Amino acid sequence: MTYRDFRVSADVPTRRRWLPFAVAALALLSGCGKSAPPEEAARPVIALPVQAADGALRQPFPGEVHARYEMPLSFRVGGQLVARQAHLGDTVKKGQVLAQLDDADATRSQASAQAALEAAEHRLTFATQQRDRDDAQAKQNLISQLQLEQTHDAYASALAARDQAKQQLALAQNQSRYTTLVADRDGSITSEQADVGQVVAAGQAVFGFAWSGDRDVFIDVSEDRLAGIAVGQAATVTLLALPGVTLAAHVRDIAPSADPQSRTYRIKLGLDQPGPQVRLGMTAQVSLAASSQAAQGVRIPATALFHQGERPAVWVVRPNDSTLELRPVSVLRYGERDVLVGGGLHAGERVVMQGVHTVSAGEKVAPIAPPHPEDAPL
Repeated sequence: MTYRDFRVSADVPTRRRWLPFAVAALALLSGCGKSAPPEEAARPVIALPVQAADGALRQPFPGEVHARYEMPLSFRVGGQLVARQAHLGDTVKKGQVLAQLDDADATRSQASAQAALEAAEHRLTFATQQRDRDDAQAKQNLISQLQLEQTHDAYASALAARDQAKQQLALAQNQSRYTTLVADRDGSITSEQADVGQVVAAGQAVFGFAWSGDRDVFIDVSEDRLAGIAVGQAATVTLLALPGVTLAAHVRDIAPSADPQSRTYRIKLGLDQPGPQVRLGMTAQVSLAASSQAAQGVRIPATALFHQGERPAVWVVRPNDSTLELRPVSVLRYGERDVLVGGGLHAGERVVMQGVHTVSAGEKVAPIAPPHPEDAPL
């Protein structure tokens, strides 16, 4: 063995001892050349602060001005319409003649009843005289008791016949008077439903009539918004024909059942001080004041509502670290586009408004505004 071979063989254990240190050094040097892994990027989501209910229901209801009392006017008797003194849109006074029927038959009936009364009075006069004579003769025992009773019976029959004739005459006079249609109070003609020459039946509508004085506004409400309305609830009314004028009103009546066609409920609101400028048929916009319970809640768009099992919830952005928290809430009322939340959420908290099914709890987000203004919460 040469010296060179001995030296090589002697260096092999030494190299093996230094090999782990060399690998560790290389690993350290390679690690120093790489940067730390980047933090998780925040995910942009549409999230905005929620606001407290402002005391009024969103989306004012369209309505129409009506009279407090509206009814058809008709004759109490049938006949042919021969004259019509009132027309559509006329303002009439109490006692004013509106229309007339042919009264020929009524006049004849009245004359017949008058003649029957006169005949009954003549018979009563004769029966009275006969009774007086028989009473005097009975005191002298000149007539029998049977004849006296027959005389009194004839008198009673004549008296009843006279009374009946009086009632028949009064009825005939009423029938004659009913051939003239008279306004029983001040008001306006809202429709014409019969023409001159037409034969109308008793009770058939001839005019539509609206009383003067109180005015109402009628609105139709869907069943999902009916829960937030109560009799006596305050409201404000604006009229398209009177810009800048706001009228105070209150809920006066709520229909007990829905309309079979539209499936909406008719709500009648009484105007507190309508004024002469408020005319029938004007188009109105009605804003109902919210109840005290609704005023304490917050309103969110329907797209922000999530469900945790069977419970409604919303995604809330934590202000300290911008991560998401799924928070259960209690819903006071569901609307067409919005939801009124009563518990679990406070005004000012930032809530995810859209894409609630694409996020997860604890996810870091970057809140942004909706890309279109119409997508903002109501």
